[in-house]
Amino acid sequence: MKFLVASFKFSVLGLKLKSESLKLRQMKLSLQKFVAIWMFGLIAQFICSAQTATNLWKLQIAERDCDSSPALAPDGTIYVGTFEGELAAVTPDGKIKWKFQAGGEVKSSPAVADDGTIYFGSRDKKFYAVAPDGTLKWKFTTDAWNDSSPAIDESGTIYFGSWDGNFYALEGDGSLSWKFATGGIVDSSPAIDGQSGFIYFGSHDKNFYALMPSGKLAWKFSTQGQIISSPAIDADGAIYFTSTDGNLYALNRNGSEKWHLRTGGTTASSPVIDAHGTIYLSANQFEIAVSRDGKKLWDYGAADLVKASPAVAANGIIYFSLPWRDLMLSSPEGNLEQDFLEDTRIDSSPAIGDNGIIYFTSGRDLIAFISTNAAPAAKNCWPMFHSDARHTGRAIWKE
Repeated sequence: MKFLVASFKFSVLGLKLKSESLKLRQMKLSLQKFVAIWMFGLIAQFICSAQTATNLWKLQIAERDCDSSPALAPDGTIYVGTFEGELAAVTPDGKIKWKFQAGGEVKSSPAVADDGTIYFGSRDKKFYAVAPDGTLKWKFTTDAWNDSSPAIDESGTIYFGSWDGNFYALEGDGSLSWKFATGGIVDSSPAIDGQSGFIYFGSHDKNFYALMPSGKLAWKFSTQGQIISSPAIDADGAIYFTSTDGNLYALNRNGSEKWHLRTGGTTASSPVIDAHGTIYLSANQFEIAVSRDGKKLWDYGAADLVKASPAVAANGIIYFSLPWRDLMLSSPEGNLEQDFLEDTRIDSSPAIGDNGIIYFTSGRDLIAFISTNAAPAAKNCWPMFHSDARHTGRAIWKE
């Protein structure tokens, strides 16, 4: 009987050992399977991230760093100014088409008219109109540097500011239509309301101006700091701009204040607006998202002063140019989707082409960049510096 009990116990023990051995083998197989899946995931993640962004081409356009933001013509030509006094025309595949030599540094970002004429200012106290073939059409002389990027209304009138304290309106043939005197430098780039016809801009005299198409003052709004940034206009006609007093301002069409928001730093960056009315801007060392009613939604700390404006694509992705060699892609919720590192500083505002390609300057180079989730610029809003890829600076909302 004891023998039978002992045999039974031994058999049970043997079964337990076999069961434990089977469990160990199963665990080993499960671990191997887990490692295999984990490794596959890492490889897939690497492949996906490698495909997420592509530097299509990089072209040296100057011997010195430049921060003029590129403008895009309907035929795909990219125009950008340099600190060597040149306006460079670049083909869509990254080849120099031609260069036009001005007499001074070109900090102004060019604007492209409906007929293809390229307008820009220079620090030689001249404002230029250049034909699509690179030949001079005309030039207009002011009394100081012209860093303000021009805006073009539907009739073809060109508007820009100058360091001489004046704001100019020129006809398409280069003749003076009118000029308006402010109390300080005007390097703020103007914005045009396509509905009211008002032209908006800021001055170093700390005032924000609204002018009628005739050049007469409609109203002005005072801040506590110089106004360098270009305004943005939403679909309801509200105007957004920043001042070096550290505030983002929202005004109604009649010049009354909707709200202002303390951004936490000096702001020279121009705001942009997505299709939902969210405002994005850079302030000192922060990238900031603000709701249309003036509430800060999120911010992202940077390592250096950010001067460039963001750009918003139709899929909601926001492109931020960061000066420490980084183009950052963010979701509308403020989540970092990806960042794209370059060799030198990125101080220019990115422009988004119809095919979703992003163009920006980094140091001496013009760069074309695309991601796998590329999309054109957001519609019916103010998605990039000076409203659109041509940098017309006008707001005309069309379905």
